[in-house]
Amino acid sequence: MFEPLDANYFEAPTLDLSRDLLGKILVHELPGGIVAGRIVETEAYMGAEDRAAHSFGNRRTKRTEVMFGRSGLVYTYQMHTHTLLNVVSGPEETPRAILIRAVEPVEGVEFMAERRGPHMPMKQWTSGPGKLTKAMGITMDYNGHHFTERPLYIAEGDAVHAVSAGPRVGIGNSQEAVHYPYRFWETENPFVSKFRP
Repeated sequence: MFEPLDANYFEAPTLDLSRDLLGKILVHELPGGIVAGRIVETEAYMGAEDRAAHSFGNRRTKRTEVMFGRSGLVYTYQMHTHTLLNVVSGPEETPRAILIRAVEPVEGVEFMAERRGPHMPMKQWTSGPGKLTKAMGITMDYNGHHFTERPLYIAEGDAVHAVSAGPRVGIGNSQEAVHYPYRFWETENPFVSKFRP
């Protein structure tokens, strides 16, 4: 049903790719079946020149090393107890990445319900970067994996008719980078995260 996108897809400029990922399908093939969500919110991090990026100033650490690799690699990191999922972007040695902030459940709804709790409203299952990885069973183990390869990949989806852009979330100590309009979302989609400046 779902097929991974070609590696060439991920070679688009970071801001273009961040916008174009909206509507694509994030797929996780598990032993019990497929869990999939339509990407409805992303955030671009522009590497060396972006104070909000982990790789600002070309900071190269064990954590950021994968960002210096080829586009389409998976960059995962932990924030508190949450795993956050990113798409590495930009040419090699240009450490940019796109955070997948929210998805709309498409397949594997029973699995997501089990992971997120039976009493939680569906629109809260995947409306945030830590929520979606928990709902879809995505762990830190995928760091360095490539989004063209099973079992975790990005597939073609439906076109998004209206896209909104604005500042990113939760980067209050990033000086001028706080205001960059590098967050993209499908306008009025109920699964987009709640914006907290």
